[in-house]
Amino acid sequence: MGKYHSKQGFKTIITPSSYKQKIHYDRVASIIDDHKAAPQMALISRLNPVMTGWSNYYSATVSKVVFSNLDSLMYTKLKAWAQHRHPQKYGGWVSKKYWQTIGDDNWVFATRQEGKNPMRLQSHAETKIIRHVKVKGDASPYDGNLIYWSSRMGTHPEATIRMSTLLKKQKGKCTHCEMYFREDDVLEIDHITPKSLGGKDDYKNLQILHRHCHDEKTTEDGSVVKYT
Repeated sequence: MGKYHSKQGFKTIITPSSYKQKIHYDRVASIIDDHKAAPQMALISRLNPVMTGWSNYYSATVSKVVFSNLDSLMYTKLKAWAQHRHPQKYGGWVSKKYWQTIGDDNWVFATRQEGKNPMRLQSHAETKIIRHVKVKGDASPYDGNLIYWSSRMGTHPEATIRMSTLLKKQKGKCTHCEMYFREDDVLEIDHITPKSLGGKDDYKNLQILHRHCHDEKTTEDGSVVKYT
């Protein structure tokens, strides 16, 4: 934790403490040491939940630099793990065996299996930093304000999980008119690419719209069913 000075005074900056970082890294390093003779797949399976769990816990703090530093330490440790398994091989051979290019990332610790998607290690830096939003002084999850609490937390005792998740993702805004939802608005879940046109029923293809915006959108994208 630290502070920096601004025109308004001092602002608290929360980061994972050096102590917490060390505990996490020591745990990860221990797992790697314990898997010296294990297949790469087994090591990745053991590391992923530990790394993603820790990163998600600190995703609401100022952690971007910390995550990058941990990934650098991880690379060095994994490089030593890989070289230990093949002491007679040169560095380029070892790197090609255990690291791959996936998307825009040229250094992904991942398995190579013919005919199968690679199992990859999730880096700390892949975790999105989500700033903490201060709760309004008189707000309560049970005050009936579904829009506020769902968009803030992604959950509300009276809203469906799907509705709450999408409200949070959209930050309380209609993606069609880009206006904020109000408490008395009628909302509907829409398929961005209509199912009739091959759209899938998953979160990437879902959005929440005002009912009237939903009507406009379905007219524009040609997904309205016409009966003759």
